[in-house]
Amino acid sequence: MKRFFYSLLIIMFAFVTKPLWEESVHEMIPESVSDTFYSIKEFTTQIIDGDFSHDQLGEQYLSLHPTIPDEEQEPVKKIALSIPDEQVFSVGNVEIGDAKGDVEQRYGAAMRESENEYGLAWSTYHENYQNFIMVAYDDGEIVRGLFTNQDLLTSQFGLEIGDTRSLVHETLGESEEFIHYDSFSYQINSEDEYDIYRIDGNYVTIFYDLHESDRVTAIQLIDAEIEMIKNDLYPPGSQALKEGFEYQLFDLTNATRVYNGLSILEWEENVRETARKHSADMAENQFFSHTNLANQSLSDRMIEDGIRFRLAGENLAYGQFNSIFAHQGLMNSAGHRENILHDGFTKLGVGVAFNRDQHPFYTENFFTD
Repeated sequence: MKRFFYSLLIIMFAFVTKPLWEESVHEMIPESVSDTFYSIKEFTTQIIDGDFSHDQLGEQYLSLHPTIPDEEQEPVKKIALSIPDEQVFSVGNVEIGDAKGDVEQRYGAAMRESENEYGLAWSTYHENYQNFIMVAYDDGEIVRGLFTNQDLLTSQFGLEIGDTRSLVHETLGESEEFIHYDSFSYQINSEDEYDIYRIDGNYVTIFYDLHESDRVTAIQLIDAEIEMIKNDLYPPGSQALKEGFEYQLFDLTNATRVYNGLSILEWEENVRETARKHSADMAENQFFSHTNLANQSLSDRMIEDGIRFRLAGENLAYGQFNSIFAHQGLMNSAGHRENILHDGFTKLGVGVAFNRDQHPFYTENFFTD
């Protein structure tokens, strides 16, 4: 009886508060584009003998944290970092303007190449997601973009991953308020999640971890000439870009997990399709929720697709320019961060779709079979 009473209370609470967390996309899109992060977290759910257990939803999340030992990984030699010579910043001893041959002499062949919003590709280098960097080359095989979310940042000012936002401001001064393109201007509204500077002819985005005392957690460097090729804030949502965003979000998630001492998640193609269908459904039908218009939850959708699981969770994001911004935003949201850093998940599928305005919808489906 007590279980029934608690379940009834949870259902009543969800019904009363539903309008607060489930809105149409039309209502959420601001008049001018901003970086506001819209997302929700669903209860982690359980499958018992193929049936979805609805009992005690409010308590399930607390009780379903099985400890899965991390896979044994060979210790990776820490890179000896040096202060950059030509640029203010370098990532893993790579600077904007370096040649691809020099990068691959140091790191070997890229682990993955996937299209980004600049019409270039992010080449990803890592050793089981340790020493993780992303590099974008132009047609002449010259470095025009860099990213890391691990301890690979050096600078002529002494700034490093883990420094505070206040130290960044003291060192670099006020960040940019606008980026002016040929055909439009973009007003930056980061809600303190990142700062953008123009330094050395590059746009430098410094990301902060709001759950770790606003410390630097990642950096992206983009050559200003590459940034200025944009004709719109959002590029056309091609198949190649969709796949690029999916793989990039997967790699970023694993790099973050390894940096935090967790095991690597396995890519799951079938769940990628489940996630893709949900992103496409939201994009086409103009809603943003873990529950679709047929009243199906994550568990319902996975069961319908024939995916067996014991533990599952879902992260949603909408409107971020790319997977880097989406991932950093998810890490700054407590519930989504918990899914990313959950030690009980073993697999991940990521699905992306674009609406008619080319805004991307991101769905991450985590699970353990």
